[in-house]
Amino acid sequence: MRLGVVIVTMGTRPAELQALLASVEKQDVPAARVVLVGNATSLTEVATDALKIPLAENLGCPGGRNVGLRALLDADEADVVVELDDDGLLIADDVFRRVRELFARERELGIVGFRVADEHGHTERRWVPRLRAGDPMRGGPVTAFLGGGHAFSVPMLRGIGLWPAEFFFGHEESDLAWRALDAGWKIRYEPELVLQHPRTSPARHAGHYRYTTRNRVWLARRRLPAPLIPVHLGVWILLTGLRTRSLPGLRAWWGGFVEGWRQPCGARRPMRWGTVWRMTRLGRPPVL
Repeated sequence: MRLGVVIVTMGTRPAELQALLASVEKQDVPAARVVLVGNATSLTEVATDALKIPLAENLGCPGGRNVGLRALLDADEADVVVELDDDGLLIADDVFRRVRELFARERELGIVGFRVADEHGHTERRWVPRLRAGDPMRGGPVTAFLGGGHAFSVPMLRGIGLWPAEFFFGHEESDLAWRALDAGWKIRYEPELVLQHPRTSPARHAGHYRYTTRNRVWLARRRLPAPLIPVHLGVWILLTGLRTRSLPGLRAWWGGFVEGWRQPCGARRPMRWGTVWRMTRLGRPPVL
C-alpha cells in the first residue's frame, strides 16, 4: 500500500516546516511521494527532496491541498494520502506504518483522524472530533476529523471528490466528512497517532468569523435535507450568541451569515436520511 504526503505552506513558518519535513523523513515506512504546495510562495528557500509546487496566489487551505492531491492522484502514486499542517510535527517514527495497517485492515475505512496535542501532550477539547470530548484518548468511529493531521483513502477521494476549494478556510472538513459518510465510508479517530501542534486560537486567522459563518451556511445549504437546515443554523445562532463576547466578532459573524445566503453555495447534494440516522447513532447528528 503506497502512502503519499501533502503539506501546504504559505512560507511563514520556515523552521516549523523544516522540522515537519524531517519528521516525515524519519518515518520507518517511507512515503512513496511527498508533495509540498506553496500557497503564494516560491518554496525556493525550502531544503527538501519533496515535489515542490509553488503557486502564484493563495488558494486557501482546501484549494492548496487539492493541488497536492491532484498531483498524487494524476500520477497514481498513492493508495493512502496523509495531510499535515506545516506547523505540526510527527513525534513518533511509526505513524505511517500504523496508518498503512489501519487502511489495510478495513476496506471501508475512508478517513483516519490523528490526535492533535501541544508540546506538553495536552489535547484541547475543540481538537477532539466528538461532542463528548472529555477523554481525548477514546478512539473509534466518529463523524468528523481535524484538518491538521489525517489520512485519506485514495479510492474514497476518487469516488466523492476533493476538498471544497471555494470554502477557502473553515468547515471544509465537515463538507468532506459528510460526503464520505453519505457514500458509505467510515471515519476513525486514532488517538495513538499524534500530530504535535502549538496551542492556538482559530480566531488568529484574518476573516475567521466571516469565513466560518459563511461556510457553515453553505455547508447546510449544500449537504443537509431541507427540514434540517433551519434547525442546524438555529442551533449555531444560539450557541454563537452565548459564546461570543466580542462585538466586532458578532458583527463579522452576522456579515458572514448574510453572505452565506446571498452567495451561490455550489451544487446542492443533500445527504440521505439514512446518513443522518447513522451520524446520530455515532453520537453527533448533523444539527450540531
